[in-house]
Amino acid sequence: MDNESLLQFPCDFPIKIMGGGSTDFRELVVELVSRHAPDLDEARISVRDSRAGRYQSVTVVVNARDRAQLDALYLELSGHPRITLVL
Repeated sequence: MDNESLLQFPCDFPIKIMGGGSTDFRELVVELVSRHAPDLDEARISVRDSRAGRYQSVTVVVNARDRAQLDALYLELSGHPRITLVL
């Protein structure tokens, strides 16, 4: 049995990225994600502000090619100082 991944690649894979609410947070997320998923579709990006506006969540749906791509993407996102949480 292949315990490497339960995902079948390629697949659409949603990622939620949270950080401080600022006017350029969405652009930062798109820039970082596009390094790993250059085919990112702008129509598959959604943004939500927290009730008080201090935080923002950006959800992107990437066309994941393989596990290595997702691992590299998560590593870069979670290592960025302006990003609080990646789900």
